[in-house]
Amino acid sequence: MRPTIHWYDYITINIYWFALTTRSQALAPLIAPLLVQRFVGEADKGTYVGIIRLWSLMVAVLVQALMGMLSDRSALRWGRRKPFIFAGTAGELVVFALIGFIAGMEGLAGFWALFAVYILSMIFSNTAQSGTQGLIPDLVPDDKKGRFSGVKALFELPLPLIFVSFVMGKLISTGNLWGALFVLMAVLVICVLVVMFVREQPLQKAPGGVVWEPFLRLLLMTAVFTAIILVMGAVVNQIMGMALNLSQYASIVLTGLVGLAGMGFAIGFGVWSSIRISIGPAIREHSSFTWWVVNRLTFLVAATNLGVFMLFYLQERFDEFQGQSAAGPAATVVMFVGIFVLLVAIPGGWLADRFGKKSLVAVSGFFAALGTFIALIVPVITGVYIGACLMGAGVGLFYSVNWALGTEIVPPEQAGRFLGLSNLAGAGAGAIGAYIGGPIADNAGYGLLFTIYGVLFMLSTLALRGVDEEGVQEIRA
Repeated sequence: MRPTIHWYDYITINIYWFALTTRSQALAPLIAPLLVQRFVGEADKGTYVGIIRLWSLMVAVLVQALMGMLSDRSALRWGRRKPFIFAGTAGELVVFALIGFIAGMEGLAGFWALFAVYILSMIFSNTAQSGTQGLIPDLVPDDKKGRFSGVKALFELPLPLIFVSFVMGKLISTGNLWGALFVLMAVLVICVLVVMFVREQPLQKAPGGVVWEPFLRLLLMTAVFTAIILVMGAVVNQIMGMALNLSQYASIVLTGLVGLAGMGFAIGFGVWSSIRISIGPAIREHSSFTWWVVNRLTFLVAATNLGVFMLFYLQERFDEFQGQSAAGPAATVVMFVGIFVLLVAIPGGWLADRFGKKSLVAVSGFFAALGTFIALIVPVITGVYIGACLMGAGVGLFYSVNWALGTEIVPPEQAGRFLGLSNLAGAGAGAIGAYIGGPIADNAGYGLLFTIYGVLFMLSTLALRGVDEEGVQEIRA
């Protein structure tokens, strides 16, 4: 039986999302890129960031699935979820301390130490996340899940993004890495202590043995997806090497076209192979679902990696933002994106009901592309901030409507199985855009890479042509 809901449960059940987003927005766009730049230098920084992103995200997919399965079957006295949140937090505290010491290293030794610790961070954070995302389904009655999800959105997006901008960004931009790490530790400790007040009822008896078949299927999908990304990365790098013999203009154009084609192939073939492994020959009967995943992955490849490489783009574009001083404006960009995500996501559901989900998803790609190109064209930092606002509007609209569109497309009796593929799409987005995109930026500049991301936003809207929203609705009617 679920306990009676009190006002403070809205905080205790949701507060750890603040810790998870603060961690991700401090590490991925700010701390990790600066350390990689310090270890490997200017020439190869994008490539090495891509290496970290690829392998850490693939690990994250598997760890989150495995820990979710284990927490579902936990009969510990603390409850099903809290032990995983506590264990993940304890591991992260060790990781943050290690990052502080690794910052004093030099060269490739420092990079590979950071790589190993970053992988550990993904293991621990996804262990904690697997427990956190089970709290609302476990403890909240159906008639209150909407309100709890609204509070969750507040803790998950605008609050941590604003906090990172005003606190973490300022500390990192002044070179106070240890100060930023201590703040991260304090955030995790405070949030996990609050979560411990959640009133979980432990399972009286553990369920039967773990069903490994879904995890093994995910393992195979992840391996195939990773192989596709590695192969396309190698192909793009090979052709870029050949392009060096051309004129500067021809080399940039060829690099851009090859990079776009490589990411597009990795998206299309990666989605097709993943769905084929998951649902088999029935893939022919679910073309709308396949195109929905293509739309989702294409959009997220651009949206995710614009944040990852924003710091390097600002360094390249503006002479006044060199080294760690770019962390401040990069954090401000994150803040503007977060604010407009919140402003647009709230009315997004109403707009989707009035104008149609597919149409609104297409509009989200247009807004995000427009914001990207404004950030590229306007020659002052204010242009980047204006572009960030439009990108945030596009991302907010996408997140509020795209998932709802997906839930209409999938077969109701197999919704969990089908929608579970979106987790691989989310991780694949970060991996494709960074692993293939990093070397492109190292060779031809971050302006070209951001142009590719802007084009991907537009291509995501074209993928919607394969989504037959009305046909699905007629069949169900």
